[in-house]
Amino acid sequence: MFRRLRAGRPAPSAADPLASIPVPAEAVAVLSGPAEFRTVLLERIARARHRIILVALYLQDDLAGREIMEALYAAHRANPSLEIQVLVDQHRAQRGLIGKAKSPGNAAMYRECAARFGKGVQVRGVAVRSRELFGVLHLKGFIIDDTVLYSGASLNEVYLARKGRYRLDRYHLFESAPLAACMADFVRSTFLRSPAVRSLGHPPHAAGERQASAMRAFRRALRTARYTFEGRQPGPGEVAVTPLCGLGAGNPLNDALLALMKSARRRLVIYTPYFNLPRPVSRVVSHLLALGREVTIVVGDKTANDFYIPPAEPFKTIGLLPYLYEGNLCRFAKAHQQAIADGRLNVFLWRHGDNSFHLKGVFVDDETAVVTGNNLNPRAWALDLENGLVIRDPEGLLKAKHEREHAAILEHATRLASFHDLETPGAYPAQVRKALRRMNRTRIDRLLNRLL
Repeated sequence: MFRRLRAGRPAPSAADPLASIPVPAEAVAVLSGPAEFRTVLLERIARARHRIILVALYLQDDLAGREIMEALYAAHRANPSLEIQVLVDQHRAQRGLIGKAKSPGNAAMYRECAARFGKGVQVRGVAVRSRELFGVLHLKGFIIDDTVLYSGASLNEVYLARKGRYRLDRYHLFESAPLAACMADFVRSTFLRSPAVRSLGHPPHAAGERQASAMRAFRRALRTARYTFEGRQPGPGEVAVTPLCGLGAGNPLNDALLALMKSARRRLVIYTPYFNLPRPVSRVVSHLLALGREVTIVVGDKTANDFYIPPAEPFKTIGLLPYLYEGNLCRFAKAHQQAIADGRLNVFLWRHGDNSFHLKGVFVDDETAVVTGNNLNPRAWALDLENGLVIRDPEGLLKAKHEREHAAILEHATRLASFHDLETPGAYPAQVRKALRRMNRTRIDRLLNRLL
């Protein structure tokens, strides 16, 4: 399955079919939703004895973000020898929310907490590119002692269902010392040892030539960064877990995802929050449908997109994105209408009240699962630093858990019977129609599809 993938450094890599970390199936849990995710995260932080390493796109200055920060400082007070590292995207940390008033961003909260609580929690910013538009830290994973809590979620009150609304993601818990050590070592060797990764607990300062040189070296290093571990074959009652990361087109994570999709003999399931499949993925899906394979795609309805703005609220340009994604989906569904009618292609639109959809991942033939923060869009494919965990389970030890997860997701999803089921542009709000016409004239929507 992985024979065509390019090897990384001379250590077990995804190119080696034996390169995996065996994990007992009973040590893998699939959490039920954002509320349980928040509860488990806070409980594990409070019980931590050796290390807490949290990696996410952002840790927000809001009720839930402050709750996490206070829990981290409380854990340090209870155990001063505890290693606590938080890594977030540097650009995202130093700006306000898109469409909101200008602000110093989440970094102001990190500085305030450091001044109020003292030392103990290191919050560091990672700049993958010189500008946020061209790539961010989209790596995920919360490592607490010998446990890995993996989700595509970042940390704020919507992702953690703190004020009634939620943003649905996937949530896996791995009790595995080797996997936790592998992912912790990657953070230390890739980020913590780089002079380009700076503390966000202090006021920002202008970058000098030395810092600029460090940043250039850091970005080059990211292209070859790999998880390293002692690969072994799983034994009875174990599944094989392979951590992968990648930056830029043709990276090991992209290659693994494509190889897995191509290998589907019966069924492929794709979760993606924004319907904007990279061209290689679209080609694989079309090929599988031509071969008679069953393909299921679960995507959020445009109203479940985190950029959606209800018509009654003031319009902002960022609110066009859900309509662009719906246009992509309409063209895809129209091109594959016969497969939809035949039942070979199942497209499900998820919608639940005013909640939003942020799921991502892949299932292949009930034997292999990928949990990842990768949105399966051109930006993730070419610009952002991404990671994921490939879980190979030929004995079906996790099948029941993943079937329950899938059924729970589909509880609030509706199958698309035809591309005609989607709203037409003529029914969009007037401001949306006007902006889309302007984009169509300039073809700027094609550029946006690559960047957003």
